[in-house]
Amino acid sequence: MSRVCDTAWPRTEVYGTVSFTLARGKPREVAILRAALELLQERGYEAMSIDGVASRAQASKATIYRRWANKGELRKAVLDTVDAEHNEALPDTGQLRGDLLGVMCALRDKASQPYVSLMTELVSAARRDEGLAAALRVHADAEELSPFREVLRRAMRRRALPRATDTELIHDVAEALILRQLQRGLPFDEAFCGRVVDRVLVPLLGGDRRKK
Repeated sequence: MSRVCDTAWPRTEVYGTVSFTLARGKPREVAILRAALELLQERGYEAMSIDGVASRAQASKATIYRRWANKGELRKAVLDTVDAEHNEALPDTGQLRGDLLGVMCALRDKASQPYVSLMTELVSAARRDEGLAAALRVHADAEELSPFREVLRRAMRRRALPRATDTELIHDVAEALILRQLQRGLPFDEAFCGRVVDRVLVPLLGGDRRKK
C-alpha cells in the first residue's frame, strides 16, 4: 500500500502549498479562477470579495458577474475545477484495488489542514449565505466530480466490474467513513485507507474478480 500512496500518488497539499494550474477554459476565466483560489487560501471565504478577485485577476467585476451570479457560484467553480484536475491526476495501477487505494491516498492528501479548515469555514458560511449553500449542494451532488467514478469505470472497461456498478454508492460510503474518521479526530493515514478499501469497498464491489 505504501507504494501506491507514496510512489503512484506522492503526497501533496490541496489548498496548502500546491498551486493548481487551473488550465481550463478561456484565459480570462482561468485568471479569475486562479485569483479566487489564491484569495481563498490567503483570506478565507468571508474576507474574499468580488472586488478583490477582479483586482487580482486584472478583470472587471462585470466580466465576473457575466459568468458567475455571486460569490458562492464563483467559489463552486473553483471547487469544480480543482476537483476535476485533481481527479485527472489519479494513478492508473491496472487493478481495482490499486486504483481504489490511489483514490483514498488522493483524498488523504486533500484532507490537509488548510483544506479542512477552508471547508469548515464554507459550511459555516453557508448557514448564512443561501447562494453559497445552493452552490455547495450542486457541487456535492455532481457525480462526475467523484474521484471514484473514473477508476470504477476503468474496472468496468476491464470487465473487472459489471456495468451496472453503483459508483455513487461507493463514493457515498467512502465519504461517510472519511468524515467519521475526521470528526473523531482519528488519523486519515495509509492504514485507514487500506482498511476502507480492503474491508469495505472491495467486498462491497464483490471483490476484484479478475484482478484487473
